[in-house]
Amino acid sequence: MEFKRTQLENGLTIIAETSDTARSMALGFFTRTGGRDETPEISGLSHFLEHMLFKGTDNRSPFEVNLEFDAMGAKYNAFTSEENTVYYAAVLPEYQRRVLDLWADLMRPALREEDFNTEKGVICEEIAMYQDMPNFDVLDRCRKLHYGDHPCGNSVLGTVESIKALTCEQMREYFNRRYAPDNIVLACSGKVDWDMLVQQAGELCGEWKPSSPARAITDFTGTGAKETVVQEKVVREHICLMSSAPSMQDPLRYAASVLSNVVGDSTNSRLYWALVDNALTDCAEMACDSMDGSGVFYTYISCDPQQTGKVLDITKRVLTDVVKGGLTDQELTASKNKIASSATLSGELPMGRLVPLGFGWVYRKDYIPLADEIAAIQAVTHDDIRQLLQAHPLDKPTIMGLGPCPKI
Repeated sequence: MEFKRTQLENGLTIIAETSDTARSMALGFFTRTGGRDETPEISGLSHFLEHMLFKGTDNRSPFEVNLEFDAMGAKYNAFTSEENTVYYAAVLPEYQRRVLDLWADLMRPALREEDFNTEKGVICEEIAMYQDMPNFDVLDRCRKLHYGDHPCGNSVLGTVESIKALTCEQMREYFNRRYAPDNIVLACSGKVDWDMLVQQAGELCGEWKPSSPARAITDFTGTGAKETVVQEKVVREHICLMSSAPSMQDPLRYAASVLSNVVGDSTNSRLYWALVDNALTDCAEMACDSMDGSGVFYTYISCDPQQTGKVLDITKRVLTDVVKGGLTDQELTASKNKIASSATLSGELPMGRLVPLGFGWVYRKDYIPLADEIAAIQAVTHDDIRQLLQAHPLDKPTIMGLGPCPKI
């Protein structure tokens, strides 16, 4: 593996992890914008804009876009999060030039008024769909409850009301400000022709105008609030607990991954044996979401409403025991091995390396080879776990319940 980097005069950063032995290549435009960068007046606009990129450009219709991706046999998609909007594709190396030409064109969409008005209905239907998914809805609500007025609590989807109120002019202004080259990283992995990549990116993206977009990087430890949303038509009680966690810039993020795996992996975790194996819940999992200058541990549980009180008591006891006693040697070793194994298996494919590569530069402007990533995971110690729990205790979480139970 070899890491390469350059920057165009307009600020577009180009990075690549190249491998002559790879049989494919992956490419992605990492745009540093998401729900966190929105105001209430434009809530959901980042995700809406992701949809609009697939509505065509001045050079290609939506049909032609799909046809061209299919002709290359590309595995392609996009996603919007609280902080990033990422557009990616994996192709055979001989299609590198073609897929970059297509994505570079899509990154400058037509944003036609008629497409905008039509897509509003699609977005509103998507919001309704997710509101019918209590496992998603409770996480979205808990994030807002946990972060309060902090922008990390902004909903990625927005609301039906905010989407209906948006104008195409607001989208164009947001696009010009946030989809600037100095706010985008073009990342590639696998069998990449670096010289061709740089030359072509300069030709296709060199005229994009920079805008020096800003983002306030602030942390918030959480409100510690508790709230219940009663939905009698929901059969199960859905519970989310959130507490602060390390950011993407904090070296303790490795310890956070190890800890959350021990506490809430889908199998052989403390929550699994305390709740799922005992048939008290059908799901009890914990994960860590590290972000720009902030982070959260979140635990999701689904259970019989009649068992809600008992389940919450057991969950709180599990979290308190971890804070007081840390992890066992066996737990620490097994967790590190599971995470290292998962990272290694994913990293064997260029597509599996693309997101860690891109986010490494977006968040920290650094490159961490897979071997170094594995070494950092395996280097986590009991002292790291103790330091993590002192800075980010789990036993005073924000709690959101959604379902027929009147109170959690």
